[in-house]
Amino acid sequence: MPNGRGRMKGFALGPGGDCICPNCGTKTAHYRGTPCLQQKCPNCGNQMTRES
Repeated sequence: MPNGRGRMKGFALGPGGDCICPNCGTKTAHYRGTPCLQQKCPNCGNQMTRES
């Protein structure tokens, strides 16, 4: 997939990086195949987002 384009013709950030909680700032590792938006913060339970 050239130029970082994902399966649905969107842009992906790649397999590495971290997920971050926008509420409390907690960082967790991003796992390939599991979007950060599907993970919950282990501290506050808020939805995580991808750190760019």
